[in-house]
Amino acid sequence: MRDLLQNPLCNATDLGEPIPDSAHATSVCLPLWQDNIGYEEGEPRVVDALRAGYPRFVFHPLTANLFRQCERQFGFDRCLAFPSVNAARRCLQFTDAALPEHEHIRELDGIFAVGLPEARFDRAKQYWQHAGEGISSRLAAAVAAGQTAAPTSATLTTIRSYIGELIDADPGDVYLYASGMAAGFTMFRALHELAPDRKFVQFGFPYVDTLKILEKFGGGVHFFVRGDAAELDELETLLAGGERIGGLFCEFPGNPTLHSPDLQRLRTLADRYDFPIVVDDTIGTFANVSVLPVADAVTSSLTKHFSGVGDVMAGSLVLNAQQRFFEPLKTWLEADDAAFLYAEDAERLEANSRDFSERMSRFNANGEAFCDWLQAQPQIATVCYPKYQTDDAYDRCRRDGGGYGSLCSVIFENEAVCAPRFFDAVRVNKGPSLGTNYTLICPYTILAHYHELEFAETSGVSRYLVRVSIGLEDVDDLKSRFTAALA
Repeated sequence: MRDLLQNPLCNATDLGEPIPDSAHATSVCLPLWQDNIGYEEGEPRVVDALRAGYPRFVFHPLTANLFRQCERQFGFDRCLAFPSVNAARRCLQFTDAALPEHEHIRELDGIFAVGLPEARFDRAKQYWQHAGEGISSRLAAAVAAGQTAAPTSATLTTIRSYIGELIDADPGDVYLYASGMAAGFTMFRALHELAPDRKFVQFGFPYVDTLKILEKFGGGVHFFVRGDAAELDELETLLAGGERIGGLFCEFPGNPTLHSPDLQRLRTLADRYDFPIVVDDTIGTFANVSVLPVADAVTSSLTKHFSGVGDVMAGSLVLNAQQRFFEPLKTWLEADDAAFLYAEDAERLEANSRDFSERMSRFNANGEAFCDWLQAQPQIATVCYPKYQTDDAYDRCRRDGGGYGSLCSVIFENEAVCAPRFFDAVRVNKGPSLGTNYTLICPYTILAHYHELEFAETSGVSRYLVRVSIGLEDVDDLKSRFTAALA
């Protein structure tokens, strides 16, 4: 396998190459700024070159092959597949409630194919992206080969025990999913069913699909874009005025702003006004922050730092047994069937995660040293990083011995000119995702919000923002690579 620390995928000729060099890679090389724009605009030069992609956005070749197999076998125009019949039903309902289930859902060796008319396929792809419940590339390959889908209890138990140890929870309150978004979507479904007539709160600018879930699947959302003290006052005013909410979602810290909300004050409001808090700690990680004591549930993308390799998708959800919503949520989750992680994915994840704590120590050291250096460079206007927050919200939840992580967002001086030039020149791996053992950068806003750039910028997120996920390379080596690109 290619050594991505020393030999990164970053050249124009690397367009479309999987990152890493694996049949199950979860990222893809988009080496030039214009390649990222071309991807968003569906330019054939870019799209036809993709041999991989982030699996919720780009159908993995193995998954796409299974879709075509199902289309031929069942006579469907188009097809998606899910590991449970209820996920297939949710996709069909979201796509077009008038499509009869008996004609449009078929079972094949333990997975469930959803047949769709061409005119409804783009809508179904939205469900695939937002909900994160689709089948994985490993599961697709197994079913295509005639194997039956099944999780492995022993490996799942090992992972749940490890996460429980890291987050200070009973392993029985840890649930595993096919992706981090599937964990978040499951938590949303639970809360929405418990309080179907209430709106939700998104506190702070979130990763794109979290907000889309609240907007498209629920009864509405109060969006507090900055997640700062002033908006905490606004939230309190809203609640004091009689608004009942079904729950509050936030990230700790946020992606890509790296700002952390005041979880202690949010907990006070939640106790006073009787609503649950769901915290996504993907960026903070189990190793660096302890957010479960002030949350009702914590969701995480295990695809990122927990795995590190970038060759498996997974997510987790952990309930806080000390909060008052624990019993109804526990009962709901035990009856739900979305907590599915395919056997081979679980085995790969468990193997990748064995050195998680050791790697996080190196991630923290590299991230802090590199960001301290980067923000001193004259071409850089701002480095967004938890260490540089003007309040102590992150530090109040930071574990003893925990650090500030390895993710930062960079704003350049003269950004419209400098950001694309820098991105094209820098010699590190270029593609979506984060938390990989190798440095990985992307023009985040272009990839996440290309069709709503004005919305992003009015929310305080520049269209020229470059997100940097710092890896385990030698820091002096990284500095030299960035110095050359900054020049």
